[in-house]
Amino acid sequence: MEIQGRIKLIDETKTYGSNGFRKREVVLTTEEQYPQHLLIEFVQDKTDLLNRFAVGQQVKISINLRGREWVNPQGETKYFNSIQGWRIEAVEEAVAEGGMPPTPPLDTFEPAEDLKEEDYDDLPF
Repeated sequence: MEIQGRIKLIDETKTYGSNGFRKREVVLTTEEQYPQHLLIEFVQDKTDLLNRFAVGQQVKISINLRGREWVNPQGETKYFNSIQGWRIEAVEEAVAEGGMPPTPPLDTFEPAEDLKEEDYDDLPF
């Protein structure tokens, strides 16, 4: 499966246990009518994949859904789900959905100082 969105948070790599299990989490915000903030885990050697990315970047992440069963000391069975990432890639933002490139910031344009009142005509014909 794949999900796409904007990176909201990238956590540091954490190591657990004596065998050195590594995990790194990223929060991805989907861009839809009701945005979702999804916590995605990258484990072991996949934690290094996040080094090339930054908060605010638009990405597509390939994921697997994981589920676990756990029986607590009282004998009750509990179930836990997680989203595990295994590939991440940047999404090209150069071309918008309509095929037009994004508008550059306003400060990249020079102000027009040589306009004269008689040169301006707002008639459509």
